[in-house]
Amino acid sequence: MLQNPNMTEKRIVLLGKTGAGKSAAGNTILGTRLFKSQLRSISVTKDCDKKREMVCGQSLAVIDTPGLFDTKFTQEEAIEKITMCINLSSPGPHVFLIVIKLGRFTEEEQKTVKMIQKLFGDEASKYTMVLFTHGDKLQDGTIEEFLSGNPNLVSLVDQCNGGYHVFNNKDKNPSQVTELLEKINNMVMMNGGSHYTTEMFQEAEREIEEEKNRILRENEEKRNKEEENLKKIFEGEALEKARMELREKHEREAREKAERMNTAARYLGAAGSVAASGATIGGVIGGPPGAVVGAVAGAIAGVIPVLVLDYVCCIQ
Repeated sequence: MLQNPNMTEKRIVLLGKTGAGKSAAGNTILGTRLFKSQLRSISVTKDCDKKREMVCGQSLAVIDTPGLFDTKFTQEEAIEKITMCINLSSPGPHVFLIVIKLGRFTEEEQKTVKMIQKLFGDEASKYTMVLFTHGDKLQDGTIEEFLSGNPNLVSLVDQCNGGYHVFNNKDKNPSQVTELLEKINNMVMMNGGSHYTTEMFQEAEREIEEEKNRILRENEEKRNKEEENLKKIFEGEALEKARMELREKHEREAREKAERMNTAARYLGAAGSVAASGATIGGVIGGPPGAVVGAVAGAIAGVIPVLVLDYVCCIQ
C-alpha cells in the first residue's frame, strides 16, 4: 500500500557547484538558518550535512553537499563525500535538487544529470528537479523568458522531465517553499508514491540499521537508568508518553550517529587503489559497506576523469 507522501519524511538532496547557493536554499526550505551560508566564492560546506525540520506540516530532511562534482576533489575525497551523501539520504532521496545560480550556466552543470545517473543510477533523473537561486536577478522578467534564451538550460530541465523551481533567497514569503513542496509531492506521486532507491542505497540502509541497533544495544543500560528516573517524575499516561519520547530520542540519536559513520574513510584503507573497479574494491572490502564504497568507486572512476577533461578543455 502506498503511503500518503505528506505523511512520510521527505529527503531532499541538494547538488550543484560551489557557490550556487545550496546551503542558502536549504535554509530557505527549512525556514531557519541551520546550514552555514555566506556570500563568498569558496565553499562554506566542507562535508555533506543533514538537517531536519517540520515545514508546512511535513517532516523534511535536507542533505547539503559540498559541490560533489567539483574538479578540485581527488578520487578518494569524492568517494568519501558521495558515500556520506548516500548514507545521509538512505534509504533513498525523494528528490535530487540541482541548484543553479541564475546567470552563467557552465558546461560542467550541463552534464549534471548524466553525472547523477552515473553515480546514483539511470532512473535518478525521474527524481531530479532544477532549483534556480538568486531569482531576484530576473527583476521584472520571468523564468520562462530566461529559459527561452538558453537552449542548454532548456535541455537540462527537459532531462528532469521539465521540473524546475525558482528561489529568491532574500524573499521571506513562504509561498515559494510551499510551491516547491507541492512540486516535490507531485513528483513523488508520479513516481509511484515512494522515494528513489537502488541496490546501493539499500545496502547502505542495511548497514546503517545494523550500526544503529549495535549503538542501541551498547547504550541499553544507560537507557534503562533514564527510564527508571522517569518513574520518579511521572506516572500513568504521562509516564508512558515520557518513555515513548525517550525511546524515540535514543532511536533518532543512534540513527544519526550510524548515518555519519564515515564508511568510505573506514574501508578505503583496506581497498587499496581507488582506481580499481567497483567490483574489485567491493570484493576486497567485503560486506555491505564494501559493496557501497565499491559501487561509488566504480562510478567515480568513470566520472572524475570526464570532469577533469572538461575542465582542461574549458581553460585552454
